[in-house]
Amino acid sequence: MANNDWQEYQFIQGAVFNNETVTSFGNIENELVCTQSQNIICDLSHLGLLEISGDDAVTFLQGQVTNDVKLLDDTHAHYTGYCSPKGRLLALFFAFSHNQKLHLEFNQKLLEPIAKRLKMFVMRSKVTINDVSDANVRIGLSGNNILDLLAPFFATVPKLAYESISTENGTIICLPNAGLPRYQVICNTEQAKSLWQALKKDCKPVGKSCWEWLEIQAGIPDVYLSTQEEFVPQMLNLDALNAINYKKGCYTGQEIVARTHYLGKVKRRTQLAHIASDVCPAVGDDVMDANQQAIGKIVRSAPAVDTGFVVLAECRLENLAQSDIYWNSIALSIKQLPYSLETVD
Repeated sequence: MANNDWQEYQFIQGAVFNNETVTSFGNIENELVCTQSQNIICDLSHLGLLEISGDDAVTFLQGQVTNDVKLLDDTHAHYTGYCSPKGRLLALFFAFSHNQKLHLEFNQKLLEPIAKRLKMFVMRSKVTINDVSDANVRIGLSGNNILDLLAPFFATVPKLAYESISTENGTIICLPNAGLPRYQVICNTEQAKSLWQALKKDCKPVGKSCWEWLEIQAGIPDVYLSTQEEFVPQMLNLDALNAINYKKGCYTGQEIVARTHYLGKVKRRTQLAHIASDVCPAVGDDVMDANQQAIGKIVRSAPAVDTGFVVLAECRLENLAQSDIYWNSIALSIKQLPYSLETVD
């Protein structure tokens, strides 16, 4: 059930909704331009949120995901993959602690099937899994002045990626960025209203597509219903994002993930690219070589600031080195990722 109180507040602020998702505040094109260089504020209710609690919560999750759950606390967050027994990604979680409980934030469309799957493995463990997407408002912020703007609300504002701080005003997490500082705040509805009201004076309210653009610029992949079980974690650069811990012990799919790491270089990687098209590339679409042979897939896409679309596209590295790669006969213009892939092979 949606957080009607928060949705009503967003509507009053000028939000335009589509299926309970804030798509814009009236002018997507202008919002995209502002996102590139100005301070922006964005509702993140389009993301699902599971709360994992109970005495065995850490032990339970440790056996399910690619990263070391024991590293999660009130000061540290991280990405972590959730794999099938064949080592193929079922979901990508942004994991953090809030109110002394573990939380997994990920693609809303996957929430119901992933929650159901996780609950299958609880068995006799003292673990409770709840959908708390509507009980916790999440606000995304980006811009050069965000740190100063947040200072009145938090005694200390984290400065390093994945650093987290919890106070009476909620939890604030510094996110990986691609040029502009980014933060996420998790709090209750009344705290969120107060924060939004104060920050909207200096921050441009924007819709979901602007946040997607920032995520893609930061090289953050995602898993959708159409791409579940398509990728081994390294294909989506999860090792470069420190979302895989090779020393943590066993978890579902661990053998395949470890073998990919220890037997040599990863042969498929996700690239940042621009596509000069009037039509949005769909997630899961094939990318082709010059001979129209499929060599990878579109991982994530969003409208570009000027024209066309920015995408994350997974493909064979040998094809990338030898010639252009294409989507719908349009060549992808490859851009520099904000992190290195060379040091993780």
